[in-house]
Amino acid sequence: MIDVHSHVLAAIDDGPDDVSGSVAMARAMAADGVRVVCATPHVRDDWPTTPALMERRLEQVRAAVAEAGVEIEIRGGGEIALDRLPELTFDDRARFGLGGNPRLLLLEFPYYGWPLELGSVCSALLRERVVPVLAHPERNAEVQAMPHRLEHVVHEGVFVQLTAASVDGRLGRRAAECAHELLDLRLAHLIASDAHAPEVREAGMGAAARAIGDDDFAHWLCEAVPAALLAGEDPPPRPRVRHRRRRGLLRRLGR
Repeated sequence: MIDVHSHVLAAIDDGPDDVSGSVAMARAMAADGVRVVCATPHVRDDWPTTPALMERRLEQVRAAVAEAGVEIEIRGGGEIALDRLPELTFDDRARFGLGGNPRLLLLEFPYYGWPLELGSVCSALLRERVVPVLAHPERNAEVQAMPHRLEHVVHEGVFVQLTAASVDGRLGRRAAECAHELLDLRLAHLIASDAHAPEVREAGMGAAARAIGDDDFAHWLCEAVPAALLAGEDPPPRPRVRHRRRRGLLRRLGR
């Protein structure tokens, strides 16, 4: 699997405090089946990460993970707040490119309220041939109430990333229901961990892949689409999805 959203870098945001925590996260991810992970520290007012700091921490963590013998590739990136994006220079944006792709940006969808600037920001990036990936909109109450509100930006060319813990129910019923509704509406394209800690509850993608209930569709979400986007290519067509068995998950969550 390829994980395009994680907070694996040490001492940079609300991820691990030190490099040993980063190594523990990398080890848990590799054990869960992740072969590539993008380090995407917050870039927002409370965590005003610079590209230079991200790059320094990335090299430190890469070296420590290699020394520990953990077989996982760690790439750079950033989780950029929508209101922070205008403050970044062209060079900053390129250096925060997701997985090292300067024409791919991970944008943080806010947890509260509908971002009024969403359409204009995404349209401007797309005109510059930069592809936006929206992180975890299923955790936003406005999206939970009206998932169709994402249709416009998705049809323009924006990709939507779901948090693994939403898909498999670890973040509760509302996030799970919204995540699966977005999948059914063809408004979500990939799954990532948004991991902040090494525990499988925080770092695992495997449980989310299993919760999809269709191996081909899970592969598309967790491997095929992220691989294509990181390579700057068009993702393969979405596979024909058989009836997904998710009643058990939603029943456990009290639906």
